[in-house]
Amino acid sequence: MNSNPRQIKLLDVVRAHGSVTVEQLADELEVTLQTVRRDVQRLSEAGLLTRFHGGVRVPSSTIENIAHQQRQSLNAEGKARIARAVARCVPNDCSLIINIGTTTEAIAKALMQHKGLRVITNNLNVAAILSGNPDCEVIVAGGVVRGRDRGIVGEAAVDFIRQFRVDIALIGISGIEADGSLRDYDYREVKVAQTIIAHAREVWLAADSSKFNRPAMVELATLAQIDRLFTDEPPPEPFPQLLIDAQVSCEIAHA
Repeated sequence: MNSNPRQIKLLDVVRAHGSVTVEQLADELEVTLQTVRRDVQRLSEAGLLTRFHGGVRVPSSTIENIAHQQRQSLNAEGKARIARAVARCVPNDCSLIINIGTTTEAIAKALMQHKGLRVITNNLNVAAILSGNPDCEVIVAGGVVRGRDRGIVGEAAVDFIRQFRVDIALIGISGIEADGSLRDYDYREVKVAQTIIAHAREVWLAADSSKFNRPAMVELATLAQIDRLFTDEPPPEPFPQLLIDAQVSCEIAHA
């Protein structure tokens, strides 16, 4: 499913509270109980919510991400807007490192018309997409392939990426917490992402609005290590001030 803005807001409310009743959701969203129940039904069928008697909760936790296919459907339209915004800012004839994530995969699709790119990636989905661009050279990191999303992780990937220094790192993230930390679930993936950040002249973070205030177990970086943030909606409090303090340029991707 492609969640609409109301359903995205519903998910944000549930994440903020941990669990919430249908009545609370109706009040918060200013819609009818029937509308909430219909949205909850669709989101639960997609695996994005878990229902219990009288309410709902988010099935994911701080230690496990939701499935790759479900993440692809979550706010797909917002991720596509972010991808187009990033692609507009990526110049031809530059070098990139692109990491694991459904948003970075959307960016890869948006880069299909670029020329003269050299792309290093630990994401086999990104490699498969950009290998279809005859004007793009794709270099794939070695390491352990994580079957659930075709991400490449582990020490071999870290050692491989250390050989390079690229113009731009394009990274996705699972969550941005209110202390300004960027977080993910798999420490092996985090080690690779930290190396990517260390070996790029600029670091661009692509994160849709569902990532704000989303908890995850492993700290990857802080906002101070990011140069530009691309997102689909204005960040909620306290993030505007955090971005200013960290001197991060924030671009809201519009249609």
